[in-house]
Amino acid sequence: MNNNKKLGTLGEDIACRYLEKKGYKIIKRNYVKNLSGAEKGEIDIIAKQKTKVSDFFLGNKNSIIFIEVKTASAEDFRFSDFLPEDKVDFRKKKQLKKIAQIWLMENKIPLDFPWQIDVISVKIDLSRKKAKIRHFKNVVF
Repeated sequence: MNNNKKLGTLGEDIACRYLEKKGYKIIKRNYVKNLSGAEKGEIDIIAKQKTKVSDFFLGNKNSIIFIEVKTASAEDFRFSDFLPEDKVDFRKKKQLKKIAQIWLMENKIPLDFPWQIDVISVKIDLSRKKAKIRHFKNVVF
């Protein structure tokens, strides 16, 4: 496994722990789907957000959250002006939406069921063993 793949996996592990602490239930990791021709798409994390008591009384169901995780090391960040979340461009957002809809259909969940696509940015300082997490909710419409 190359260093970029290891860093990405570490970022996803950190994102999963963060989500679980926030009350999310992880349903699936690394959902991969063939889109067209040789093009593949992936959603890093699929989670369910637990319903709050107030939501229950309003009749709201649990939401399905599709999460794209972008990770950068402190060294990458020092030599670049980009933020990890900047890598989720228009094309990537369109691809995420398509894959999310495929997952919903495969799991027989109506497209009008509450769902959203979030981005989690993880900046890791490996030498200090610290990570900074930023969670951007419902970023794809």
